[in-house]
Amino acid sequence: LIFIMHLQEFVTVLVRDPRTQKEDSWHSYIDYEIFIHTNSMCFTRKTSCVRRRFREFVWLRQRLQSNAVLIQLPELPSKTPFFNMNNPHHVDHRRQGLQEFLEKILQDALLLSDSRLHLFLQTQLSPEDIEACVSGQTKYSVADAIHKFASLNRRFPIEDEERKKGKNDTDSDSESSFSGLRPSDDSISCGCKPSPASEES
Repeated sequence: LIFIMHLQEFVTVLVRDPRTQKEDSWHSYIDYEIFIHTNSMCFTRKTSCVRRRFREFVWLRQRLQSNAVLIQLPELPSKTPFFNMNNPHHVDHRRQGLQEFLEKILQDALLLSDSRLHLFLQTQLSPEDIEACVSGQTKYSVADAIHKFASLNRRFPIEDEERKKGKNDTDSDSESSFSGLRPSDDSISCGCKPSPASEES
């Protein structure tokens, strides 16, 4: 007898490690690490790690909702005027709410088919760059962006050699059309870099 084991598909998502990022002398914000581990065929990469801030989650929910009008998306943790980023309880409550939001979204096959979700979870592209990529206005595809982001964060010497070679091939910065994917000097934890700074909405 031949036994064929069908592995159950799973997606594990963790929202963790809240960190305060300084925007300028007056403004700071908190971003969170999103860690994905999966065997799902829906995902280009089986593990990934990015950092996102609350306002980017708000953008994601709005875009997913506009593309899946028949689905009632789960709510994000409420944006309260009393939120205190120096209060560990407030920060952890929001972190937990963001994790529950992603866990529910990742159970929906229709939402999983939205490329914005995958670029949000598996690259450090800004919302503007995600929209440009999804609408075909970039030189790189969705899969290219995800693979490129992953390779940039492996930190293997061969990747550095490829970057140097790429620099010689172009007059622009070393990643040419992938400039939005380049990790900055202040890369942190898993090679994730903070999201581009902008005001909290």
